[in-house]
Parts: sequence; C-alpha cells; structure tokens
Amino acid sequence: MRVSLRQVLAPVIDFVFPPRCPGCGDAVLADPHGDDALCATCFARLELPGEPSCATCQRPFGADHFAAEARCARCLAEPPQHDGIVAATIYGDVSRQMALDLKHAGRIALAGPMGRRIAARIGDCAGPDPLVVPVPLHSWRIWRRGYNQSAMIARSIARDRGWSLLPDALIRNRATRSLGGLNPDQRRAELRGAIAVSRRALPRIGGRDVLLVDDVLTSGATSDTCVRALKHAGAARVVIACYARVIAGDPVAPLSQDEGSPDPPGNAKRPEPVGSGRPA
Repeated sequence: MRVSLRQVLAPVIDFVFPPRCPGCGDAVLADPHGDDALCATCFARLELPGEPSCATCQRPFGADHFAAEARCARCLAEPPQHDGIVAATIYGDVSRQMALDLKHAGRIALAGPMGRRIAARIGDCAGPDPLVVPVPLHSWRIWRRGYNQSAMIARSIARDRGWSLLPDALIRNRATRSLGGLNPDQRRAELRGAIAVSRRALPRIGGRDVLLVDDVLTSGATSDTCVRALKHAGAARVVIACYARVIAGDPVAPLSQDEGSPDPPGNAKRPEPVGSGRPA
C-alpha cells in the first residue's frame, strides 16, 4: 500500500497548524479524508437542499407538493434551456460567509471542500463523463481578484469525479456592470453578447454533456447566458452546479461582486493579483 508524503506529514502539520472550521474559524478535529470539516455549530446552521423539489430546476417545494415529476411555476411558464441544477447548499449565513471568503478574502483553500460538497450531490444527473466548465470572469476582474473562484471550485469537482476540466471554455467578451437591482429584462440586455465559447473549446463542446460550475447561483441570468452559449456551440446537455443557491424570497441578501453589490463587504480584504490570475 503506497503512502503519500502528505499522509505522512499530516499529523505533524495538524499539530502545528490545527484544522479550522471554514465557516467560523474555530478549531476542529482533523478529517481523516483530508477534507476541511465544518464545526458542529456551523454544520447545524448549513441549509441543505431537500425534497420534494421541481423536477426541472430542483427548486425546493413546500410540503404540499409530492408529485415526483412536479415542476415549479417558473419552469412551467418559461421552460429553461439548462438540463438541471445541482446545489450543494441553500444560500444562508454559513454558505454566504464561505463564498465571500473565497471570492473576496483570498481564502482559496475553501474551493476544495466547496467543490467536493458539490461533487457529492451530483450523482449521475450530469451524465457519465461531462466536461466541467466554470462560469467565466472578465480579464480585468481576474486581474483585480487574482483568480476565478468558480474555476477553482470546478477544478476540485473535476479532480474528485475524474472528469475533464475546460477552465477557459467560456470567455467574457466585455465587462458588464453589476446586475444587482436590475430587472430580468435589464439583466438579459446587459449580458447579451457578453459570454461566448472560445474557439479553442468549440471542437470539444459539440455533442458533449457539460457541467457548468458557479459559486453562488442568484438570479440565474449569468448561468442562463452561459447555457445558451454552450448549447449554441453544440453541447448536448448542460447541468448547472453551484455551491450555494439563492431561493426567491430568501431574507438573506446576496453579496456578489458578479451579480450583486459592486464592491465586497468592508471587512473582506481583496487579495493582491497573482500572476496571470488563471488557475493551473
């Protein structure tokens, strides 16, 4: 049985640098699988998707919906182009803090556990061997932040499931303003023509299943634009995967530089740009 150097050194590293809960920072017991475990308090506060839910978009229903193939009013009124949504958590205090820390505080180590939690919920809904594609950021935003958090989560999912990662399959042709406060028509207008499949990725997209990865799914305007671009390029199916999903009517307002407020919260430090900002 082969033992990696990481496994040999893990007890020493855990002794010198005790594992911390990614939600609150309190010390936790080392996870034997090398994951970053939430403490009992944060895990109890983590909101997880449940059943029953919409058969198309997996939006949770109330207790009075039990039909296996029931669809929500939104999907019935306007059938989506995507082929399903997988959310690791429902957007709440704990998932919100983790998303903010990854996106704005430079805590890139959170991408691993967030991606693995998503991977654990995917099952076979994305197909046996999908291409893993992150939602893109514009180049100037990558330069300012130093990385694309969705690409880092996508890499974690691809490693966990043994799937192929295409980090640059989608590109942002132009910068867009914050979508916060815009109505659906304004959001679509703002994103029109902003996202496309790169020429290098076109030969690999045609006829393939795609898992589109984002950190937080808010209005869905950006992911819908990505889905349309992938389907236009010939993708057979596109399933959206996110760490946290905002449910309409949720009292917790999202803080997202990409779709919500234009600036990170005051207590979140923006990391210095690193290299090209492109994940390895």
